[in-house]
Amino acid sequence: MEELRELKERMKTQRPADWDNLPDLSLYMDQVIGYMPRQLIQYGEAERLTSAMVNNYIKDGLLPRADGKRYNRTHLGYLTAICALKQVLPVKDAGLLVNLHAGQEEQARYAHFCAELDRALTDSAGRLDVDRGPEELPQLALTLALRSYADGLACRRVMELIRQAEGGETSKKSKKERKEEKRHE
Repeated sequence: MEELRELKERMKTQRPADWDNLPDLSLYMDQVIGYMPRQLIQYGEAERLTSAMVNNYIKDGLLPRADGKRYNRTHLGYLTAICALKQVLPVKDAGLLVNLHAGQEEQARYAHFCAELDRALTDSAGRLDVDRGPEELPQLALTLALRSYADGLACRRVMELIRQAEGGETSKKSKKERKEEKRHE
């Protein structure tokens, strides 16, 4: 199928800009919103970043405050990671992972994130059989969904262990977190 071939090719080749290729001058919010779709593979408007989301990430401490009304490479790196991770994790957990190695330099943290994303995309692209016919798509979707379930199950448990190790909450979740998890289901 041509659509699967195109997806596989994008998963094999499309990557976020590396640190040195992120804009080296500060951007205003509308420029950030316009830039971010280039960072990750997207299909549809539902995945698009909005200024309200950026403001909420800042308010919730997931993203550093802007310098005046301008955003730099650090902000773009954080937003790239948050936008990818929030597709599969509650935003609070995405923020925890993004800020886990806060002592490291932002450039090194971003490079680590990009390397892990590259590995994941390459692995998933390798599992896509592009020669399937339309009648085989339900089986492919089931296989991918169950792999996502298994990875998600493991990730949720690891996130709980991370929160415990950091002295945070255990399996008791706030009302807001349960609502956020349901939103991702």
